[in-house]
Amino acid sequence: MTVKENVVALLTSKSPATESTPRKLGRVILGSAMVFAGVGHLTFARQDFQAQVPDFVPLDPDVTVLASGVVEIALGSSLILLKSRRAAIGLILAVFFVAVFPGNIAQWVNHRDAFGLDTDQARATRLIFQPVLIAWALWSTGAWAALRVRR
Repeated sequence: MTVKENVVALLTSKSPATESTPRKLGRVILGSAMVFAGVGHLTFARQDFQAQVPDFVPLDPDVTVLASGVVEIALGSSLILLKSRRAAIGLILAVFFVAVFPGNIAQWVNHRDAFGLDTDQARATRLIFQPVLIAWALWSTGAWAALRVRR
Protein backbone atom coordinates (compact mmCIF):
# COMPACT_ATOMS: atom_id res chain seq x y z
CA MET A 1 0.00 0.00 0.00
CA THR A 2 1.12 3.54 -0.65
CA VAL A 3 1.35 6.09 2.15
CA LYS A 4 -1.79 7.77 0.83
CA GLU A 5 -3.68 4.45 0.82
CA ASN A 6 -2.48 3.73 4.38
CA VAL A 7 -3.68 7.11 5.62
CA VAL A 8 -7.06 6.82 3.89
CA ALA A 9 -7.53 3.32 5.30
CA LEU A 10 -6.67 4.53 8.79
CA LEU A 11 -9.01 7.51 8.57
CA THR A 12 -11.93 5.40 7.38
CA SER A 13 -11.55 2.34 9.59
CA LYS A 14 -12.66 1.77 13.16
CA SER A 15 -10.12 1.41 15.94
CA PRO A 16 -9.90 -1.91 17.82
CA ALA A 17 -12.32 -2.19 20.74
CA THR A 18 -9.56 -2.83 23.27
CA GLU A 19 -6.62 -0.70 24.28
CA SER A 20 -3.99 -1.01 26.99
CA THR A 21 -4.40 0.94 30.21
CA PRO A 22 -1.25 3.06 29.61
CA ARG A 23 -2.46 4.03 26.13
CA LYS A 24 -5.95 4.84 27.38
CA LEU A 25 -4.52 6.93 30.21
CA GLY A 26 -2.16 8.70 27.79
CA ARG A 27 -5.02 9.37 25.38
CA VAL A 28 -7.32 10.78 28.07
CA ILE A 29 -4.56 12.95 29.56
CA LEU A 30 -3.64 14.30 26.12
CA GLY A 31 -7.30 14.88 25.28
CA SER A 32 -7.84 16.73 28.55
CA ALA A 33 -4.74 18.84 27.96
CA MET A 34 -6.01 19.73 24.48
CA VAL A 35 -9.41 20.80 25.83
CA PHE A 36 -7.68 22.88 28.52
CA ALA A 37 -5.37 24.50 25.95
CA GLY A 38 -8.33 25.17 23.66
CA VAL A 39 -10.24 26.87 26.45
CA GLY A 40 -7.08 28.89 27.15
CA HIS A 41 -7.04 30.01 23.51
CA LEU A 42 -10.57 31.34 23.92
CA THR A 43 -10.19 32.90 27.37
CA PHE A 44 -7.38 33.35 29.90
CA ALA A 45 -4.31 32.79 27.65
CA ARG A 46 -5.58 34.41 24.47
CA GLN A 47 -2.90 37.12 24.32
CA ASP A 48 -0.10 34.66 25.07
CA PHE A 49 -1.23 32.43 22.21
CA GLN A 50 -1.32 35.45 19.88
CA ALA A 51 2.44 35.83 20.47
CA GLN A 52 2.93 32.48 18.75
CA VAL A 53 1.10 33.37 15.53
CA PRO A 54 3.77 33.78 12.83
CA ASP A 55 3.79 37.00 10.82
CA PHE A 56 3.27 35.06 7.58
CA VAL A 57 -0.18 33.82 8.64
CA PRO A 58 -2.62 35.86 6.53
CA LEU A 59 -5.33 35.99 9.19
CA ASP A 60 -5.65 38.33 12.14
CA PRO A 61 -3.74 36.77 15.09
CA ASP A 62 -6.85 36.84 17.28
CA VAL A 63 -8.92 35.02 14.65
CA THR A 64 -6.12 32.46 14.28
CA VAL A 65 -5.98 31.89 18.04
CA LEU A 66 -9.75 31.57 18.34
CA ALA A 67 -9.96 29.13 15.43
CA SER A 68 -7.10 26.99 16.72
CA GLY A 69 -8.72 26.98 20.16
CA VAL A 70 -11.96 25.61 18.73
CA VAL A 71 -9.97 22.96 16.83
CA GLU A 72 -8.07 21.99 19.99
CA ILE A 73 -11.30 21.61 21.98
CA ALA A 74 -12.79 19.48 19.19
CA LEU A 75 -9.68 17.29 18.91
CA GLY A 76 -9.32 16.90 22.66
CA SER A 77 -12.98 16.01 23.12
CA SER A 78 -12.79 13.57 20.22
CA LEU A 79 -9.74 11.88 21.74
CA ILE A 80 -11.70 11.23 24.91
CA LEU A 81 -15.17 10.47 23.53
CA LEU A 82 -14.81 8.90 20.07
CA LYS A 83 -13.11 5.66 21.05
CA SER A 84 -13.95 3.87 17.81
CA ARG A 85 -12.07 6.51 15.79
CA ARG A 86 -9.13 7.08 18.13
CA ALA A 87 -6.43 6.06 15.61
CA ALA A 88 -7.78 8.45 12.99
CA ILE A 89 -8.07 11.24 15.55
CA GLY A 90 -4.51 10.55 16.70
CA LEU A 91 -3.24 10.95 13.16
CA ILE A 92 -5.22 14.17 12.69
CA LEU A 93 -3.89 15.50 16.00
CA ALA A 94 -0.31 14.66 15.00
CA VAL A 95 -0.81 16.59 11.75
CA PHE A 96 -2.25 19.49 13.77
CA PHE A 97 0.85 19.50 15.99
CA VAL A 98 3.01 19.66 12.86
CA ALA A 99 0.86 22.48 11.47
CA VAL A 100 1.21 24.67 14.56
CA PHE A 101 4.94 24.03 14.97
CA PRO A 102 5.86 27.12 12.89
CA GLY A 103 4.20 29.18 15.63
CA ASN A 104 6.59 27.74 18.18
CA ILE A 105 9.52 28.42 15.85
CA ALA A 106 8.31 32.00 15.26
CA GLN A 107 8.08 32.58 19.01
CA TRP A 108 11.72 31.47 19.37
CA VAL A 109 13.08 33.28 16.29
CA ASN A 110 11.27 36.54 17.09
CA HIS A 111 12.06 36.37 20.83
CA ARG A 112 8.40 36.66 21.82
CA ASP A 113 7.63 36.15 25.49
CA ALA A 114 4.58 34.07 26.37
CA PHE A 115 3.70 31.36 28.89
CA GLY A 116 6.78 32.17 30.96
CA LEU A 117 9.02 31.44 27.98
CA ASP A 118 11.04 34.62 28.35
CA THR A 119 14.50 33.41 27.33
CA ASP A 120 15.83 31.89 24.13
CA GLN A 121 16.77 28.77 26.09
CA ALA A 122 13.23 28.36 27.43
CA ARG A 123 11.75 28.89 23.96
CA ALA A 124 14.23 26.42 22.42
CA THR A 125 13.37 23.85 25.08
CA ARG A 126 9.70 24.25 24.13
CA LEU A 127 10.60 23.36 20.54
CA ILE A 128 11.94 19.99 21.70
CA PHE A 129 8.57 19.05 23.15
CA GLN A 130 6.60 19.36 19.90
CA PRO A 131 7.95 16.05 18.53
CA VAL A 132 7.10 14.50 21.90
CA LEU A 133 3.48 15.66 21.50
CA ILE A 134 3.39 14.23 17.97
CA ALA A 135 4.69 10.87 19.19
CA TRP A 136 2.28 10.95 22.15
CA ALA A 137 -0.69 11.50 19.83
CA LEU A 138 0.36 8.66 17.52
CA TRP A 139 1.22 6.22 20.33
CA SER A 140 -1.68 6.85 22.74
CA THR A 141 -4.29 6.42 20.01
CA GLY A 142 -2.71 3.43 18.31
CA ALA A 143 -2.31 5.40 15.09
CA TRP A 144 1.39 4.58 14.79
CA ALA A 145 0.73 0.86 15.22
CA ALA A 146 -2.22 0.97 12.82
CA LEU A 147 -0.12 2.62 10.12
CA ARG A 148 2.68 0.08 10.60
CA VAL A 149 0.27 -2.88 10.34
CA ARG A 150 -1.14 -1.59 7.06
CA ARG A 151 2.28 -1.50 5.39
